Amino acid sequence: MTKNYKILARYIKDMSSETPDVDTYLFVKDNISNYSLNIDIKSKILKEKIIQVETTLTYSDKGQNKKKSIFVMVYATVIKIDDDLKDQKALRRVVLCDVQNEIYPDLEKLFLNILNGSGYEGLKFNKKVDFEELYKSNQN
Repeated sequence: MTKNYKILARYIKDMSSETPDVDTYLFVKDNISNYSLNIDIKSKILKEKIIQVETTLTYSDKGQNKKKSIFVMVYATVIKIDDDLKDQKALRRVVLCDVQNEIYPDLEKLFLNILNGSGYEGLKFNKKVDFEELYKSNQN
């Protein structure tokens, strides 16, 4: 498959690590297995054939615990779309699948560094994200 875009820039647009107090930190450290990763992808056209893709990673506990931490990182990727890419479905695939597959290994490493630096050493995500499968399931 021919790559029909070029990454012009990649950067952390925003990040947040919120743990209100030491009691919460200790509670979260013992219960971090209840946390799950959520990924949200948005895009906006900056100018003709230039798109900013924002991939937001949120690691949080969806349960009813009052003691919680939340970790969020918004990663921006600016891409230039090839002139011959005109099909909206193909463009959607580039944003939701192709770009994500290219940036995600570095994105995950950066996010885990933030979590580890926030006092949750050795934390890893057990499940790899399959953007291809997510894209296909979103089409149905």
